[in-house]
Amino acid sequence: MKQSHFYAMLSRMKYINRWGLMNNTKNENISEHSLQVAFIAHCLVLIHNKRFGGSLNPERAAMLAMYHDVTEIITGDMPTPIKYFNPEIKRVYQKIEENAADRLVNMLPEDFREDIGAIIKQNAEVDSELKPFVKSADRFSALIKCIEELRMGNTEFLKAKEAIENSIHNMNMPENECFEREFLPSFFLSIDEQD
Repeated sequence: MKQSHFYAMLSRMKYINRWGLMNNTKNENISEHSLQVAFIAHCLVLIHNKRFGGSLNPERAAMLAMYHDVTEIITGDMPTPIKYFNPEIKRVYQKIEENAADRLVNMLPEDFREDIGAIIKQNAEVDSELKPFVKSADRFSALIKCIEELRMGNTEFLKAKEAIENSIHNMNMPENECFEREFLPSFFLSIDEQD
């Protein structure tokens, strides 16, 4: 049986820091970020199912969220202002991410590639309905990072917070409104205030 390096590579997520262009009071790595995105994506799909009559799989959304940034093990975290600076950069970077995804999938044993490859590449038709929830959860995680930095007095995250809030509202998802109303305010509180 051939040895696989896939999970050893995934363990390197903890070495890839986010927010490289920003002065951070606390660094955040993609491992921490991906877990938070998974929690939030799961919650958003639960909101969708319980409050809006949906029937999507929240566990699948959490799994997609866990893997949504794994290509950054190879590519690093490209700051959003650079990644989306113009359509050409966005197109080229997307190709780089596809190549990184292929490289990771090829590290898997042959009998795992189809299952995990579909999660990493997130292009399976069955997951198309879940993608907006993962994207929204990714934005909420970024918003929470901004809130945490602002609570520490780091005003460098003020404009990022405003832009991310706008992007969340522009998604026009009622699930986002529920999460923002019911869960987000607690992130502004200390642990002693969360009784």
